[in-house]
Amino acid sequence: MRPDTPAENVDHTAEADRLERTADLYPEDAEALLLRAAAHRELSGDRPAATALYDRLLASSQELDDPYLVRALKASNLWEYGHEAEARAIITGIRTAAPRDPAPWVIVAESLESHDELEQAHETFTQAVLLLLTGVEEPPRATHPLLFGRHRVRRMLGAAHDEWDALADTVHTLPIGLDELHDPKRVWSLGSENPVELEAEIIRLRAELGAYREALSRPFPVAVLHWPAGELAELTEAYPSLAEEYPSYEEHLAAIEAALRELAASGTPNLGVVTGTVPSYEAFAASELASPTDPALLPQYATTLAARGRAVAWPPERSAACWCGSERAYGECHGAG
Repeated sequence: MRPDTPAENVDHTAEADRLERTADLYPEDAEALLLRAAAHRELSGDRPAATALYDRLLASSQELDDPYLVRALKASNLWEYGHEAEARAIITGIRTAAPRDPAPWVIVAESLESHDELEQAHETFTQAVLLLLTGVEEPPRATHPLLFGRHRVRRMLGAAHDEWDALADTVHTLPIGLDELHDPKRVWSLGSENPVELEAEIIRLRAELGAYREALSRPFPVAVLHWPAGELAELTEAYPSLAEEYPSYEEHLAAIEAALRELAASGTPNLGVVTGTVPSYEAFAASELASPTDPALLPQYATTLAARGRAVAWPPERSAACWCGSERAYGECHGAG
C-alpha cells in the first residue's frame, strides 16, 4: 500500500494478506509486518483473524522486540468483540509487569477509556506517567500521548489541573489548547445553531484530525538510506560504480542529515532513516531482477526496508543516540547546529 493511499480506498483484507506473505519472506521482520497485518484485519472487521496474528507472534520462538505491545493490542482487540474478561486479565498483567515502553500503556489505557472505564483509565495513565516521567526534565516524544490521554480523562472526570496536566500543556503544540480539545461539553456544540460555535468546533476538529493523521501515518515514513562505515566500504569495494554516490563516509552522513532537514523544511512528515547491509541489498537486487550497480535501486531498497518496519524516526530526541550509530547524543552529533 502506498503511504498516500486514501484510507477509504484501502482493501484491508488484501493488504493484510500481502503483509502476511511478506512476513513469510522476511521472518526477521515478522513482528512489524504482522502487527500491521493485524491492524488491517481489525479495520476489515475480522477481529478473530487479528487475534490469531497476535497469538502467532506471542507463540513464536523468535524473541519479540516489544511483547507487551503485542499483548496490549491483543487485549484492545479482544474487548472490541466481546472478550472483556480476557482483555481485562491481559491489561492487569501489563500493568503488573510495568513495561518501560509507553506504547503498551497508551493502548490499554485508551481501551479502558473507550469502554467508559474512566477511573481505571486514569489510574493506568497515571501509573505510566509516574513510572516513565518521574525525574525526567524533558518528556520524550513517545510519552506525550500518555500526558495527553491523562489530561483528557481527567477533564471528563472533572478533576482539577495538577502538575502533570501542566506538563501536558507545555508539550502540546497544536493551535487549540488541551482544555478546549478535551472539553466534555464540546460535543454539545455540534448540535448548536449558532454559526460562531459551529465554526469554532470545526477549527478544533481540524486540529485533532491533523494529530490523528500524523499518528496514523507513522508506520510509513519517508526514509533515507544509511550505510554504516563497514557496510559502505564493502559496498563500494564490491560495486565501484556506486562510489560516485558515496564519495566518502563523512559526506554520506552529512548528505543524509541535509536531505532530511530539507524534506522537513518542505513540510514532508514522518521522516526516517533505514540502515542497509550489503547482503540484504544484494538479495533485494536479485528479487528485483536488477543489478546492484544500478544507483536507481538504492531509493527502492530504502522504501522496501521502511515498508518492512526497519525505519527509525527522524529527528531523534536531542538527548537520544544519534541515527548515525556514533553512540553520541543526537544534539551533540548530527543534530548540532
